[in-house]
Amino acid sequence: MNIPSELKYTKDHEWVMINGDVATIGITDFAQGELGDIVYVEVETVDETLEQEEIFGTVEAVKTVSDLFLPLSGEIIEFNEVLEDEPEKVNSDPYGQGWMIKVKISDSSQIDGLLSADDYKELIGA
Repeated sequence: MNIPSELKYTKDHEWVMINGDVATIGITDFAQGELGDIVYVEVETVDETLEQEEIFGTVEAVKTVSDLFLPLSGEIIEFNEVLEDEPEKVNSDPYGQGWMIKVKISDSSQIDGLLSADDYKELIGA
């Protein structure tokens, strides 16, 4: 299982890459494996400002639909439009081409509350 050490994680199985005041967010390798084949990613919150833990979209797999929770408060500034035609990128490359959104962070102190790679491994028993 791939859990890159340079990323931050949430208990809801999202990963976060911080670059200045912008966070790129997707779901973890563990999450995509649990969901199975992903057939649709829906994000209708672009240009909206949401609070931490609010739902920013959904991911639909063959067996289930799961809500996506925002790890950090901020404005959603971009959706990975590749996923509209190729949602399976979330399965094949969750930390690369399968990223979901970019957020302009409004409260950088929330970053301290995210999990490290080691903390996330402990959470999922890896």
